[in-house]
This record gives sequence, C-alpha cells and structure tokens, in this order.
Amino acid sequence: MARVKGGFTSRRRHKKVLKLAKGYFGSKHRLFKTANEQVMKSLLYAYRDRRTKKRDFRRLWIVRINAAARVNGLSYSKLMHGLKLAGIEVNRKILAELAVNDAKAFADLATAAKQKVNA
Repeated sequence: MARVKGGFTSRRRHKKVLKLAKGYFGSKHRLFKTANEQVMKSLLYAYRDRRTKKRDFRRLWIVRINAAARVNGLSYSKLMHGLKLAGIEVNRKILAELAVNDAKAFADLATAAKQKVNA
C-alpha cells in the first residue's frame, strides 16, 4: 500500500490557524507554531472574559447606583433593601442608567426606598 503524506491536510490546518492569528504582532501571525500557541491562548482568554464581562458590568452598575444613592442620602445596601420592601423590582442595569441619565426618576425611587427603610 502506498504511503500517504499529510500535505494537504496540514496546509489547510496551518492556513486556518494563521487566518485566526491575523493581526497579531511579529512571528505570532507568521509562524505556525507561535501562531498556534497564541491562538489557543486567545481563545482561552475569549472564553474566560465572556464570563468576566458580566461581573465587570455588575460592579460598574453598583458603583454608579451607590454614588447616586449617597447623593440622595442613602447607602447602596439601604437603597436596595428599601426598594425590595417597597415592592419595586428594578434591576441594577436600569437603576444605573437612571442614576446617570435621569436623576429625578432615581431620586423618586430613592425617596420611596427611604420611606420604607425608615418606616
């Protein structure tokens, strides 16, 4: 039986990896071995950071809500507790958006929360 060489398959695999490595610096987009290492690492970063992004946004929203809550005389935890007692179900993303873009609406929510916490 004739020997089969992997030329076509190898070239196709190399081209696929080098295409993914397009735009990388130096040999990371030229040489297969270094490109392959970097592509594997980059895919790992992408997978990890899709999860990290969710945490980062939640932290940002909490910082913004806390800043706006303190302007209205409440801490973040008291604001959230008061909103829960008042039966106001607004998620942190929307609260942060209100805190940045609509201070009056946020102040109304803060007032409602403050009344429930003090009651």
